[in-house]
Amino acid sequence: MMPPPTVALVILNYNGKKYLERFLPSVLKYAPQHAQIIVGDNASTDDSIDFVATQYPGVRLIRLEHNLGFAGGYNQVLLQVESDLYFLINSDIELRGPTDPLVSLMHQDHQIAALQPKILSFNKPDHFEHAGGAGGWIDMFGYPFCKGRLLDFFEKDEGQYDQSGEIFWASGAAMMVRASLFHELGGFDSKYFAHMEEIDWCWRAKRAGWKIVAEPGVSVYHIGGGTLPYNSNQKIYLNFRNNIATLIKNETTLKLIFILPSRIILDLMAAVSFASKANFSGCISIFKAYRTLLSWMPYLIKKRSQTNRMVRGKKFNRHGIYHGSLIWQFFVLGKKKFNQLIPAHV
Repeated sequence: MMPPPTVALVILNYNGKKYLERFLPSVLKYAPQHAQIIVGDNASTDDSIDFVATQYPGVRLIRLEHNLGFAGGYNQVLLQVESDLYFLINSDIELRGPTDPLVSLMHQDHQIAALQPKILSFNKPDHFEHAGGAGGWIDMFGYPFCKGRLLDFFEKDEGQYDQSGEIFWASGAAMMVRASLFHELGGFDSKYFAHMEEIDWCWRAKRAGWKIVAEPGVSVYHIGGGTLPYNSNQKIYLNFRNNIATLIKNETTLKLIFILPSRIILDLMAAVSFASKANFSGCISIFKAYRTLLSWMPYLIKKRSQTNRMVRGKKFNRHGIYHGSLIWQFFVLGKKKFNQLIPAHV
C-alpha cells in the first residue's frame, strides 16, 4: 500500500491580520495530520507578517514583493512548496473539526484532481455560504452556482447535500488539489487576479478527464468577502470579466457561437438592472469588463489553443454541468434551491 500523501495547508494573506488572529488557531488545531502550515503573504501593508512570525514561529512564511491577487499569489507561493497535496484555505475560514477525511479521499481515489469540504456561513452557521456551498456547478451559459446557493439565495443546511460526489468546480476558499497536477495544468490564470480562477482550473481538469469532488463530511465556516466585499464594484468587474474569459478559453466553438451572443444579452440585462436600482457604478463595471475582454482576445485565443492541445485525446468529464438556464429557472420559474434544478440523488 502506498504511504499517505504529504499535505501543505497554504493560506494566502493580504492585510488579513484580524483573520489570522481569529482563525489561525483553528487551522493549527484541525489541519490534516503532519501537514505543513504555510502563510503566503501578498505584500501586505498591515503587520500580518510580524504577527505570524512572532506568535506562530512554526508557521512557514513566504513573502511576495507585490500583491499578485489570489491567482498570481498562489501560483508564486506554490512554486516554493513541496508536497503531494495542497490544501488552499482562505484567511477568513474557521475549521471546527478534523480535515483528514479530505486527505483520505484523495489517497483512495487517484482520479480526483481536487475536492472541497462543505462551506457554511461563519455568521449564519446553519446556512450555506456563497463561495462554494456543498459543491460548484455551472449551467449551459457558464453561470456558476452551488449546491445550497443559487445566485444570491442561500439555503439552510439540513443535510440535504451531505452525499459525497462529483461536482464541476471546487471553491478556492477551501480547496484540496493534487500538487503535480495543479502545475501540470498550468496553475491558476494569473491574469484573472481574483475570482473564477478555480473554476477555470477545474474546467481544464475536467476536460482532461479528472474528477472534481465535494466531501460534505467535512465542514468549514467562511466569513466571505474578507479581502473584497461581495457587493463591491471591483468584484462585479472581476466576476463578469473572468466568467466570460473562462467560457472563451474552455467552451467548444459551436457552443460559443450560441452562448456568447446570449451571454452578452443577459449581461446587458444585468447592467440595466443595476442602473434601475441606481447602482450606476455597478452597471459601468460590466461595460468595463467587456472593454477589457476585447483587449484580452489575443491572449484568450492563445490560452484556448494551449488548453486544446493539452487535453487532446482526453474524455471530458461533464459531471456538474446543468443543461438548462439558471437565470430562467431562478428569475422566471422562481426556483431558488439546487434540488429544484437537479435530482436529489446527484
